[in-house]
Amino acid sequence: MLVRTEQQENPARQVVLALALALAMCAPLTAQLPDRAAKARPNVLMIMIDDLNDWVGCLGGHAQAATPNIDALARTGLLFTNAHCQAPICNPSRVSMLTGRLPSTSGVYLLQPQRFRVSPALAKAATLPEYLTRHGYHTMGCGKIYHGSSSRDTFDEYGPRAGFGPRPKKKINYKQGHPLWDWGAFPKDDSRMPDARVANWAIAKLASKRDRPFLLAVGFARPHVPLYVPQKWFDTLPAESEIVLPKVFADDRSDLPAYAKRLTHGVPAPRHEWFLKNRQWRRAVRSYLACIRFVDHQVGRVLTALDNSGFADNTIVVLASDHGFHLGEKERWAKRSLWSESTRVPLIVRAPGHVRSKRTDQPAGLIDIYPTLLDLCHLPANSNLEGHSLVPLLRDPAADWNHAAITTFYKDNHAVVTRDWRYVCYADGSQELYDRRDDPSEFHNLAAQPKHADQLKALRAYLPGVNADPVPGSTGSGSLLDGVK
Repeated sequence: MLVRTEQQENPARQVVLALALALAMCAPLTAQLPDRAAKARPNVLMIMIDDLNDWVGCLGGHAQAATPNIDALARTGLLFTNAHCQAPICNPSRVSMLTGRLPSTSGVYLLQPQRFRVSPALAKAATLPEYLTRHGYHTMGCGKIYHGSSSRDTFDEYGPRAGFGPRPKKKINYKQGHPLWDWGAFPKDDSRMPDARVANWAIAKLASKRDRPFLLAVGFARPHVPLYVPQKWFDTLPAESEIVLPKVFADDRSDLPAYAKRLTHGVPAPRHEWFLKNRQWRRAVRSYLACIRFVDHQVGRVLTALDNSGFADNTIVVLASDHGFHLGEKERWAKRSLWSESTRVPLIVRAPGHVRSKRTDQPAGLIDIYPTLLDLCHLPANSNLEGHSLVPLLRDPAADWNHAAITTFYKDNHAVVTRDWRYVCYADGSQELYDRRDDPSEFHNLAAQPKHADQLKALRAYLPGVNADPVPGSTGSGSLLDGVK
């Protein structure tokens, strides 16, 4: 009313106000916010867990896994039972997820370089947090979201990094080898664990008042090695002698191509033969299970804070892991393979107004998170993304879905996963084929059987059309650069 009176009394002021309004309409979207429409947009809580395979209760990967908080989240959203990373190593997996580009497009395949913009394909890419910032979101991160220091560059605000946590003066069980490889009860109290500090920071942010929609990305380091957590988490498990070992098939590597054996041979982890010889298999498995219980507790703390924040009804929650983890399957430890143990990840999406307590076995990838969030947040699509919005499956988990999940381990080595099949092809042309319906553990390679020729041809159609050279400075490969090519 006051503005109207001034405009009537002062025509010159009316012209100035009209010009100001026109300029505001042409300004970047971030300058217009917060407005009523923007405030109504959903918030996003994204929880990333490092090296967590399918040993969560809702996925049934291990009989002694206990993840009540992750399971409770799955009961309120959609659980993707056939979700996969795009690279079975931390750095390229997270870069792919946050830029929406495949490793085969970017050439980011390995642990180094962590500054992903050295890739020509990513030099001007808008990461997920940057894209949300441009559209009026306040973006916050803490813990391990990227593998390296890029975290602080692409968020508006960043809290504590996760880190690998305190370590004893002397290693507990694996006296030699890589400094991160060990397992056992340490330290005495949760408060010394970086993941607990990460959860504390996220909880404090959820308790703050907001006048803009937000993205809060929370990255936990466990169960990444060293497999150290306080004794109390071991006390929740059966005795070491009662630990159930992963299902392993004798001579499981006998039908693998020679290239696959070499590709997955040289890694920082101890060899499976060492675990057997030193009677450490059950002890290491028990430590991994203890780490899972610890990180599930931290997840629960953050989810409880969300429930108590007043934001819960208008917040999308995404929980995922960056890749899987072998614990003896195919005589392997850790990641860095194109088999299910390395590529399959937990993925849960809870979105207001969408399905609850449902599951889908349609293939999905971490690369699909970026376009899915843009869709759910009612934001313009980013045409540079190579993933697919999962919203059709959030509406109907049984919807038709003609996409496959693609995982790449260094140049020209790919896995293609559909609802029923896993196909692996290597740079030398060798292949693997597994029927997920009859052989979910992928014990029997069917690629050499003539009757599957048509199936192989159909799966090859999903392979990436671009296979970029590794970006300069690519290192952290295990045996990849040591004569495998």
